[in-house]
Amino acid sequence: MSQVDYFLAGENRYSKLTGPTGPLVYPAFHVYIYSALYYVTDHGNDIMRAQIIFAVLYLVTLSLVIACYRRVNAPPWLLIPLVLSKRLHSIFLLRLFNDAWAALAFWATVYLLQRRYWQSAATTWTLGVGIKMTMLLPLPAMALILVQGTGLEDSIFLGVWTILLQAGMAFPFFSRETGFQYVVKAFDFGRRFMFKWTVNWRFVGEDMFSSRSFASSLLVLHVSILLYFIHTRWVRPSSSGLGEFLKKWITGPMSEKEGQEFSRKITPVFVMDAMLASMVAGLLCARSLHYQFYAYLGWATPYLLWRAGGGPIWVLANWAVQEYCWLVYPSTELSSAIVVVELAIQVLCALVSPPVDHISRPAKLAAKTR
Repeated sequence: MSQVDYFLAGENRYSKLTGPTGPLVYPAFHVYIYSALYYVTDHGNDIMRAQIIFAVLYLVTLSLVIACYRRVNAPPWLLIPLVLSKRLHSIFLLRLFNDAWAALAFWATVYLLQRRYWQSAATTWTLGVGIKMTMLLPLPAMALILVQGTGLEDSIFLGVWTILLQAGMAFPFFSRETGFQYVVKAFDFGRRFMFKWTVNWRFVGEDMFSSRSFASSLLVLHVSILLYFIHTRWVRPSSSGLGEFLKKWITGPMSEKEGQEFSRKITPVFVMDAMLASMVAGLLCARSLHYQFYAYLGWATPYLLWRAGGGPIWVLANWAVQEYCWLVYPSTELSSAIVVVELAIQVLCALVSPPVDHISRPAKLAAKTR
C-alpha cells in the first residue's frame, strides 16, 4: 500500500514507487487493483474489509476452478481437496497477495478457452500478466491453443491485441520514463532471489542456489520440457509433431475445412491438460518459489494426478504431502526436496496422461461448447 500511496500522490516514475519491502516489481494492473483497494479499505487501514473482499475473491476463483473441473467430467471426489488447502486460505484471506488476483485471471482464462471464447480468454490472460509475470508461464500452451483453435491469422491478431492492452495499461508510466525502464522494473527476468525465502531449492545449498550455472540449467530444463510437450502433445490436434506443425501453419495454405477440423479438437480436456502442464512445468523450473506461488499450484495438482490414471488414494496422498510441505515455515531441506519431487511427479503425470479422446464431456456441456 505504501507503493500505491506514492502512485496516488502523483508519482508516475516506476523506479520511484518503493516501500518497506523495496521497489515495486509488479506490472501496471497490479497498481490499479491495489489503488482501488486503497480507497475501499480506508488507505489500507480497514483490514477486515480487505479480508472480506479477498474472501469473495477466493469463492469466485474456487467457483471457476470447479467449473473447469466440471467441463472435463472430473469425478466428484476430485473436488474435495480443492476446498481443503490451508495454504490457499492463507494466501487469499490472510496475506492478501496479488497472486490471488493473478490466480483468478489464470482460471478464468482456462474456463474461457474451454468455452471457446478466444478473445475474452486472451484479454483475461493479459490482464493477469498485468498483475504478475507468473502468468507468462502458461503462454506456450495458450499460444498453441489459439493457433489451432482460431487459425494463424486470428491468433496473430489476438497476440497483437494482448500487447496493445499491456501497453495501454502501462501508458501512464511512460510520460517521464521510457518504456524500456518500465519493462525492466515490472518484468525483471534477471531479479536475484534471496535464499532464505525459497520453498523449492533450499536442499541444493545457498552457493548452488545463487550460481549462474544453476539458473542456466533450470532455463535449459524448462525449454527442454516445453519443447517435449509441444512436440508430443500440444500440436497433436493438427500435426504429428513440431516439424509438421511449422510446415503446415507457416508454409502452406490451409483449407477452411481443415481449420475447422483442427479447431474441433481443442476440447475442454485438451485446454486443461495444456494450460496446467505449462504452468506446473514453469513452477518446477523456477529459480525460487515463495509461499504465495501455491496459488497457481494448489488447484492444479488434483487434476494432473488424476489425469494420469490416479485413483483417490494416489491423488489425495500426494496432495496431502505437497500441502504439508508448503505449510512448513521456514522451509527445510527435506520439505523443499519434496516440493520439487511433487512438482516433478505432476509434470510426469501430464506427460504420460492418456490421449484427450479417452474422456467424454457430459452431453449438456458438449452441446453448449459447440
